[in-house]
Amino acid sequence: MRAAEAGFFPGVLLYLSYWIPASYRARIVAIFMVAIPLGNFVGSPLSALLLQMDGIAGMRGWHWLFILEGLPTVLLGLMCLFFLTNKPEQARWLKEEERTWLANELATETKAPKKVLDMPLTKLFRNRYVLCLALVDTCASAAGSTLNVWQPQLLKSYGLTVMQTGLINSVPYALACVLMVYWGRRSDRVKERRWHTVIPMLLIGMGLFATSLSGAVLPTICLLCAVLVGAYAFKGPFWALSGDMLSGSAAAAGLATINAIANLLGGGLMVNVYGWVKEATGSYSLALMPLAILTLVSVATLLLLTRKGRSGHMVGKTEAA
Repeated sequence: MRAAEAGFFPGVLLYLSYWIPASYRARIVAIFMVAIPLGNFVGSPLSALLLQMDGIAGMRGWHWLFILEGLPTVLLGLMCLFFLTNKPEQARWLKEEERTWLANELATETKAPKKVLDMPLTKLFRNRYVLCLALVDTCASAAGSTLNVWQPQLLKSYGLTVMQTGLINSVPYALACVLMVYWGRRSDRVKERRWHTVIPMLLIGMGLFATSLSGAVLPTICLLCAVLVGAYAFKGPFWALSGDMLSGSAAAAGLATINAIANLLGGGLMVNVYGWVKEATGSYSLALMPLAILTLVSVATLLLLTRKGRSGHMVGKTEAA
């Protein structure tokens, strides 16, 4: 399941680059990725209900959960085989003028200069742009994954009941669903990627630092909202920015590399770091400090990577094989 997920996300990003002009890409990525916080908002109570089916037809509750939540995925996957086409030119469900306009828009974009051109995989894995973008993505990935695992326990440590914890835990995800789509649309509207990526990262960092100092439940909830809004609002502009830097076959392997490293470090290592610090200090809030420090490093990395020289272009020569 994890292997399928690892290939699915960068594959979708690459597929969107075949269909969506760059000027629309942040909002489309945000709409696609809103499924993550929405899944946490809707999926938790739904999964709890499915687990109550324990014993029906001689099956355990988790059996029903896997079947009923997996079946729509299989059916939608089969539909994609018949409905989706590789390129807009092949889409018979578009009007001729729509196909022509979209193909021309995308063809024009392919001629724009890129930071990372086609190169062997061995060089791509060492490319400074790819590695720096992976570090930046690790920031948001770590914040989202860590709070997904530990936020309920952090909230419950204030003496909340299980029901109160569940209801309050869903609030930041509901807010993130709305604001991540708005932020992606805004990035497209003003045609700006750099600060639309940096500002959510600063929101993550400030929220994490402040949460580690908070001693009351209401301020903590507000700060956790800030962290998760930043973690999800970051995604649309960031992946649009990444796609603008990568060209040709470098886009496919580069997006996969960025996502894989971010999931490994952010979704794996930093989740465990939080647990280790919590065990050592006994504080759920103080355990957020390593994430806050990582965010500051990521912000500095992105600002340096995308800084402009006197000519107005991003610093650094285009890297090729």
